[in-house]
Amino acid sequence: MNIINTISLWLIPVIIGFILLYGTAKRIPTYETFVEGGKEGIKIAFSIMPFLIGMLVSISIFRASGAMDFFINLIRPALEFVGFPAEIAPLAIIRTLSGTAALGMTTDLIATYGPDSFIGRLASIMQGSTDTTLYVLTVYFGAVGIKKMGDALKVGLLADLLGIIISIVVVTILFGS
Repeated sequence: MNIINTISLWLIPVIIGFILLYGTAKRIPTYETFVEGGKEGIKIAFSIMPFLIGMLVSISIFRASGAMDFFINLIRPALEFVGFPAEIAPLAIIRTLSGTAALGMTTDLIATYGPDSFIGRLASIMQGSTDTTLYVLTVYFGAVGIKKMGDALKVGLLADLLGIIISIVVVTILFGS
């Protein structure tokens, strides 16, 4: 175990050192290239900002208005019929929108039900098995000007749905309900 810790501590500095030495050997101006990359990163951050703010405001309105609670209560009977815990449904919805909000919900579910409970385990596995599809499409596709994202949306949401279903199946098989 000690050798793994030593390797993990030195891996990033060794990779960075190798890149700098390789660039120097190829006569690439490494510092200037680094500075140019930093400038480009700042430009990208500013171009993403309007999309990010719009997404965060939308999520806040959805939660604060009570629309999410209304929607969950509306579909609760169907969720319980198929064996999907209604307590986890807000996480499944918000996860596609915001990783930070989903992490907050996961933390709250674990604090409420416990880390070794069915809900706690399901929330943890679902958090790692799904992605922030709508966030990625809105922010990153919008920042680079991609207008037609229909196929990416379909595939991303299908992958999220499969991640949710497989999370439930795995937790049910391994830990019971």
